[in-house]
Order: sequence, then C-alpha cells, then structure tokens
Amino acid sequence: MEVTSRFRRPATGRPTTHRTGWSRDTPEGYNCRVDQPGYVSSKDDVLKRLRRIEGQARGLQRMVEEEQYCIDILTQVSAMTKALQAVSLNLLDDHLAHCVRDAVSTGVDADEKLAEASAAIARLVRS
Repeated sequence: MEVTSRFRRPATGRPTTHRTGWSRDTPEGYNCRVDQPGYVSSKDDVLKRLRRIEGQARGLQRMVEEEQYCIDILTQVSAMTKALQAVSLNLLDDHLAHCVRDAVSTGVDADEKLAEASAAIARLVRS
C-alpha cells in the first residue's frame, strides 16, 4: 500500500477501516496504525451497550409516532444521552490505557496521541 502523506492515508485518498490496519480519520484528520484497538478486550460489552442504545433510539421514534407526552420523551432522551456518555467514557479510558500509554512509553507519536486524546476529551466535555 503506497502512503501519500504524513497522515498515512492510502494512495486512493480514502481512509480505510481498522480491519486493514489503518484507522479511520478523526475529525482533525489524524490517522495512526492500529494493530489492535484499546477496546478490543471489551468489544462485546461495547457492542451490547450500543445495541441497547439503538433500541432506545427506536423506542424514542415510536414514542414520537404515538404522540406520547413530551416529558416522557425527554426522560428517555436523557437516559439515552447518559448511555452514550457511558460508552464514550469507557472508550476514552481504553484509549488512554492502551493507545496513549503505548505511544508515551515508546515515544512513537506520543505528542500526536496526547493531542488527539485532549481533543477527544474536549469534544466530550462540550457535548
């Protein structure tokens, strides 16, 4: 695979998934080689939580279609938001414990990983 820039984007110009060894672009355009994501040990738990959240979203749609009481819908939106925040925090914790720790200990891309983690935390705080 020919690399065309310092961001390690494949020659096609399109980012690929981690299955090929390359992570998708972050909003800032930073790519890194991913041999195994930090959440791999808890992947089943993450997927189970996301499926539950997906079910909550479908429930919210159904509530709106059935014209249920606004406060009941808002309560469910709040529950879904908290569930997404919990997933986000778990993924961030895994990222810090795996990706950032490894980068700092090896010195490879440490500054970029720290900046990326800081930006992710800032996005979570704003949401």
